[in-house]
Order: sequence, then C-alpha cells, then structure tokens
Amino acid sequence: MSKTIFVAGAAGAIGRRLVPLLVEAGYGVVGTTRSPERARALEEAGAVSVIVDVYDADGLSRAVARAKADVVIHQLTDLPPSVDPAKAADFAARNARIRREGTANLVRAALAAGASRMIAQSIAWAYAAGGEPHGEDAPLDMAAPEPRGVSVGGVAALEECVLSAPEAMTGLVLRYGRLYGPATGADKPDASVAVHVDAAAHAALLAVERGGHGIYNIAEPGTYVTAAKAVRALGWSPDFRI
Repeated sequence: MSKTIFVAGAAGAIGRRLVPLLVEAGYGVVGTTRSPERARALEEAGAVSVIVDVYDADGLSRAVARAKADVVIHQLTDLPPSVDPAKAADFAARNARIRREGTANLVRAALAAGASRMIAQSIAWAYAAGGEPHGEDAPLDMAAPEPRGVSVGGVAALEECVLSAPEAMTGLVLRYGRLYGPATGADKPDASVAVHVDAAAHAALLAVERGGHGIYNIAEPGTYVTAAKAVRALGWSPDFRI
C-alpha cells in the first residue's frame, strides 16, 4: 500500500514542482493551498486539494487527520517571487510568523494524525560568519541585525519545532539555497548559495524514504555551504531537472 503524503504549501514554488514527482512515484498526495484557483491546479496535477489556512490550527488538524498522512512535508512560506526592498522587513516578519506559528500548528497536526515522518523547508543562508563552507553543525547567525535577525529567528524556531518532536516522528530539515528556475523570480543561480527549484523538490521526494533525523544543506557546490551530507545520505544531486 502506497504512503499518503500531506504537502503543506503544495502550490508554492517548490510544491508545484514536488507534487507531480510524488504522484509519479506512486504516492497518494494531499496538498494544501488558500486559493481555489491553485486548488484546481493541484487536482489537475493528480493531488487531492485542501483549502486551509495554516493559522487555523483546528482546521489544519482535521485536514491532516482526514488525509491519514504517513508523511507531512512543510513547504509553507509567505513570500512573493520578488520582494520590493522597501518592504523587505514586512515580508521577513510575515515569513518568520509562518515559520514559528504555522510550523507549530503543522507539527501538532502531524503528531495527532500519527504521521511517522516530517520534512520541512528551511534556508541555507542563515549561518553565522566564518568557517566556510558551512556544514549543518555550524551555528546560525542569531545575533544578526534586522531584518535578517527576524528571518534567522524564524528559521531557528521552525527547525527546533520539527527536530524536537517526539521520537515517533522522524524530522528532516532541508536547508535550501536561494531558489532559481520556474516561478521563483530568478532565472540564474545566486553567486553565493543557490539551488534550482527542481533539485529542491527532488530533495523533498528523496527525503520521504531516505535520510535520518536531522538537518541537510540542499545547495549547489560553492564556497558558502557544503551539501555533502545530502548527497551521501539522500542520494541527492544538484543537477536534477524535471
């Protein structure tokens, strides 16, 4: 019997590339969105769509329970493809909130539904300065000034919530480089830390069956971070394209 995968944020930049990969791999997929239009697109991609807000804790718990999810994938963000620099602080705060409050609601829902595995999106450019290339054990930049400080704090809260869940649920945090490719707002890789959206989605697919509890950098080779752990434990390649 195939596993059921609950994808929160299934209509986002990574989610819309991930859902077809999961369907093609034979999984049952339930994907969330707040938009009826995007819900139709998810159905066309082979998923069961659910319109729910992550801040509606009760509604989210009911959705995960109805799905009978074996695995929950957290791809939720609150960022547009491109951000006006003048509004960066506002968007950082909104995204930090979804990482703090939204993640907590999703973890509680996953645990209540009996999910055995949770995979969560994080970022690979939150490390403190020094010691490059950064491995997963390197410290985060918790003393960063705003608005970076808000973002790093949100990331830290997300990761702590996922990784401190009871042993009954394995937690994997994927620290993605800056996305480029379809629907990301960037056509070319960032010079310091990047990952193509297809390779990012493929990492989440691989993490459904592979890898142990912990953090994985998901980024192309460079001087800022190393993704050697993901290559070794997940069998991940930055060259994957749909």
